[in-house]
Amino acid sequence: MALLELENIHTYYGGIHALKGLSLSVNQGEIVTLIGSNGAGKSTTLKTISAQVRARSGSIRFQGTDITRLKTHEVALQGIAHVPEGRRIFPKLTVRENLEMGAFSLKDRKQIEEGMERVFRYFPRLKERINQKGGTMSGGEQQMLAIARGLMMKPKILMLDEPSMGLAPILVEQIFEIIREMNREGMTILLVEQNANQALAVAHRGYVIQTGEIILQDNAQNLLSDPQVQEAYLS
Repeated sequence: MALLELENIHTYYGGIHALKGLSLSVNQGEIVTLIGSNGAGKSTTLKTISAQVRARSGSIRFQGTDITRLKTHEVALQGIAHVPEGRRIFPKLTVRENLEMGAFSLKDRKQIEEGMERVFRYFPRLKERINQKGGTMSGGEQQMLAIARGLMMKPKILMLDEPSMGLAPILVEQIFEIIREMNREGMTILLVEQNANQALAVAHRGYVIQTGEIILQDNAQNLLSDPQVQEAYLS
């Protein structure tokens, strides 16, 4: 049974039909990537899963339970962490305070501190800047903070939306190596990424989305070598 499964999802923005019968699945321990051009529906897929946008029809199942009609905070409490495009940290809060906001579902102070130590293993730079306000940090550091905040709730699946956007190449490599490390340690990841080469290099499987529909799915290596994918997304 898939950890996360979307079946025949239709999502609208007003009269705009954004997702048109989209179906996909993510198994425990996988990195699955969703690639496509701007406006194809990648971010909308993640927003629909996390209930920021409501699916008009279709079903979303997580660990075998239908979560289609849950509210955003209820989806998060199921163990689904969404790190949105554009980072969206709290710029006036310190690194510590941002991380504490990510741990809203944890009541035990010891658990919160243990969570911080866990994310500092992935992002030691954040420990060095624990009392620095998020808005004064570099773009790369803010992206690290956004991912770390998502990890604070100890999610069962981490959804990352464009984690490399706006970053220098050396930081992109660093972010993707951290994604690999998290996965090696058991984290299931659903990755939306404009950089299809990087995404397919780190993923186990991938889906290609075009105007709200899945047009191709395969293991990541096959997609990397697919002429259609190479011409459209890898050139």
